[in-house]
Amino acid sequence: MFGSSGIRGVANKDLNSELAVSVGLAVGSRCRSAVIGRDPRIASEMIEFGLISGLTACECDVTRIGLASTPTLSYAARNYDCGIMVTASHNPPEYVGIKLWNADGTSFNSEQQRDIESSITEAQSRPTYAGNRANWDAIGKIASYDNAINDHKRELLTHFNQVSCRVVVDCGSGAGATITPYVLREMGCEVITLNAQLDGFFPARNPEPTESNLSLLIEAVRSFHADIGIAHDGDADRMMAVDRGGKYITGDEMLTLFGVHEAKKMAVCPVDVSRVVDDVLSCPVRRTRIGDVYVSEEVKRSGADFGGESSGSWIFPNVSYCPDGIYAAARIVSISAEQSISELIAQFPKYHILRGSCKHERDKDPMVAIAQELHSLNYVEMTTIDGVRLDFEEGWILVRKSGTEPKLRITAESQDLATAKELYTTALSIVKRHL
Repeated sequence: MFGSSGIRGVANKDLNSELAVSVGLAVGSRCRSAVIGRDPRIASEMIEFGLISGLTACECDVTRIGLASTPTLSYAARNYDCGIMVTASHNPPEYVGIKLWNADGTSFNSEQQRDIESSITEAQSRPTYAGNRANWDAIGKIASYDNAINDHKRELLTHFNQVSCRVVVDCGSGAGATITPYVLREMGCEVITLNAQLDGFFPARNPEPTESNLSLLIEAVRSFHADIGIAHDGDADRMMAVDRGGKYITGDEMLTLFGVHEAKKMAVCPVDVSRVVDDVLSCPVRRTRIGDVYVSEEVKRSGADFGGESSGSWIFPNVSYCPDGIYAAARIVSISAEQSISELIAQFPKYHILRGSCKHERDKDPMVAIAQELHSLNYVEMTTIDGVRLDFEEGWILVRKSGTEPKLRITAESQDLATAKELYTTALSIVKRHL
């Protein structure tokens, strides 16, 4: 039920109001207070109401903060037993999702997720799930709080000095529009916004801030002679950037860039991140499964001072264990005001990394057969933290199941482009034989 970033699925198909009530009952049986927020997706409010019904039925008081970013919800959770964000993050508009947060800004860990999931699974075998139902006179209260965004904004601004630069912010019609442009403006930036209207259909672009989805941002940075461009996904837990020349900064470059400025003791990143991180950072780099949940868990457990994923999730434990695209936007703007981002990145070793995916049927798991064939290759080292990663002298490949969609993800990397393509083609051909 829980993927690498909460519960997600197509609205009214994989994730409906009945499941939302069940999640609410399970969480409400364990927490006495909860704060809940949502992104602008069409189904978000429907799922929110289902969650609230389940929570209050179990004597859990609920505070609604309305439409807000995931980092804002996570920050608000500090005053409650838990936080619940209704979002499908970077997924297409037909998706909706639920993500659960602890008071310290961490998402529910693997053990907590298993506990909630087992409770829901057990309930499905009974006509009605009782949970810890409250008496009629003890049903949880519902309140609203309108200052969560301002609270979060004020906290973020305590971490940054004034800067003077021109920034284009592509909010992607998502929840980042409620906060990022305002934070950057109060930092002293001249802010130009794109797609700042809240719209759950995401009419201008797909919510995922990949290079192929950011042509408008790239054009705007060049046209307005901006110093930097910022892009969010649907709930602004992710942030990607474009330099002043309009060049998209890759996730691996971003992770390395932040690591150079943030990581002194240790950095944490998933197993699919480029070798450039290991080459450039002067501190140890620890690898995890793909998913901000696992990166955050390891950052907290190990005491690391930075964690991130090349997909655009950046964790700064000095402010929160939640991936915070708003803080990340302010941080990269402050870095760019002091140094040329493009010049910094030009100093990094050059690797060619190729990423792709293949859809598979939801009720089939081809990874067992794929793993067996991958094992037959002549590799130097194998890692099975998440899927199968094979390291060779000249590069590496990774094949794994997506944690959010019915897809197999394929990654290959080498310092030589032809070799990277050859490794990717090898992995792709193996995957296709077993679909």
